[in-house]
Amino acid sequence: MTSSPQEPAANTISCEVMQILSSKWAFLIITFLDERPLRFRQLQRKAAIITTQSLTNSLRHLEQIGVVKRKVIPTVPITVEYSLTEKGKDFHLSVKEMAKWEVKWGKGRPVYPG
Repeated sequence: MTSSPQEPAANTISCEVMQILSSKWAFLIITFLDERPLRFRQLQRKAAIITTQSLTNSLRHLEQIGVVKRKVIPTVPITVEYSLTEKGKDFHLSVKEMAKWEVKWGKGRPVYPG
């Protein structure tokens, strides 16, 4: 089965999605960054259940795959701000739909804010 240029093969779509889902905290981070860009410490406070190392690793991973943008602000000390790329904003729409599904079919409470 071949796919047209407008319709990527199912395995390609799965690989792209799995790259995002492979980060344990991706949904939570994406949801927080959808609100507005955040500096590392701000994000760390909002996502208090995530260890510093896990947050760092997740942000690096999401940046690598083009979901999160890392901006270094030349201040003393250096400030780093994270925001969603267009790809990340678009993926967040899926996160919202999954949260709706969880409310309907899960235990009645959203797993992620938003």
